[in-house]
Amino acid sequence: MQRPRSQEIFRRACDVLVGGVNSPVRAFRAVGGEPVVVDRAAGARLWDADGNEYIDYVCSWGALILGHAHPKVVQAVAEQARRGTSYGMPTELEVELASRIRKALPSCEKVRFVSSGTEATMSAVRLARAATGRDLIVKFDGCYHGHSDSFLSEAGSGLATLGIAACPGVPQALAELTLNAPYNNAVAVEKLFDLHRGKIAAVIVEPIAANMGVVPPKPEFIQALRDLSSRYGALLIFDEVITGFRICYGGAQTLFGITPDLTTLGKIIGGGLPVAAYGGRRDLMDRVAPLGPVYQAGTLSGNPLAMSAGIASLDLLAAPGFYESLDARAKRLGDGIVEALRETRAGSTAVRAGSLLTLFFSREPVADYAAAKKCDTRRFAEFFHGMLDRGVFLAPSQFEALFVSAAHTDADIDRTLAACRETLAAFAG
Repeated sequence: MQRPRSQEIFRRACDVLVGGVNSPVRAFRAVGGEPVVVDRAAGARLWDADGNEYIDYVCSWGALILGHAHPKVVQAVAEQARRGTSYGMPTELEVELASRIRKALPSCEKVRFVSSGTEATMSAVRLARAATGRDLIVKFDGCYHGHSDSFLSEAGSGLATLGIAACPGVPQALAELTLNAPYNNAVAVEKLFDLHRGKIAAVIVEPIAANMGVVPPKPEFIQALRDLSSRYGALLIFDEVITGFRICYGGAQTLFGITPDLTTLGKIIGGGLPVAAYGGRRDLMDRVAPLGPVYQAGTLSGNPLAMSAGIASLDLLAAPGFYESLDARAKRLGDGIVEALRETRAGSTAVRAGSLLTLFFSREPVADYAAAKKCDTRRFAEFFHGMLDRGVFLAPSQFEALFVSAAHTDADIDRTLAACRETLAAFAG
């Protein structure tokens, strides 16, 4: 596809924006070429500045489970905009959205809204440290919890995409407070607890990893984290920024039947607007200001536009059969990709968890970050551009998920699978 206007806009962007973008993965550095500059979107499709049309599987990195510009979400935002876009004061909308979240996730007895997933995870860890009087946290290689200093070692998502193991600018003394363990390895976590007995404040985990590509947990892994955290007096934090309200109504903790002490949410609860949250047991959350000494604040926290979009979205997701229909659509896509891989002998693996999916260019199963890093990223880049040229827009990184939305139709799935087979066949040729 020709994209001269996108290229011209990106050249201007490079003069005034760092790298021409406002989030690193968007720059296409991992796949080569220049980014698609989006002009508009609707349903499961987006159009670039040159008028080219794409079936979109990025969906604002999973936030748009209903697809782009869903009429009821647009209506809710428009009606609220006429009443004001930001007050910096409480609204009833905050109460309504928080009540929906608590009903879906009983572990979140109280909720605090923020504006990004990074704010949510950063605040949850601060609270965990305050509640336990300990400093160390355990995270997992390849899991991404935002760009707070505490999380920027062996992280997934953009750092994995750009090949950054640890970020300059993070003080060594702070980096030493973060302990890394392999995902899906509870034995390694227990060793860390033994080695640092009485010093670990919390274990933070993506209950279904989605930032090194989609890597589901082993059946016993998440339960072991719950047991170990309780045994050693640490808190368990579920980072459900991606999985919250995507895997099912609620999230992975609902699916697995495991109760974390704290939960972080984002993406879907904002209906496409910037909003996130952290929540947990009442005794923990009551330590946050103004009730307690753990300070956290935000001018745009609880923004009425975002609250309105979130309420409209969750109400639609609560409809009977919504997730069954979404999962069936995603299964059809995943099964079709597996069949295309078999037909073309592409030497790749497709992994699906609900409406999340990743095609790993690796002949080995991917159960942790070490295995994910062995993927052939050059091959992925070729696949990405082959799909893009055929009108299918995937995340421009081997280490991100593909997101299926309720707006994707059977015809979209058919077209995507045809493009996949053609692209893989071109490799084989």
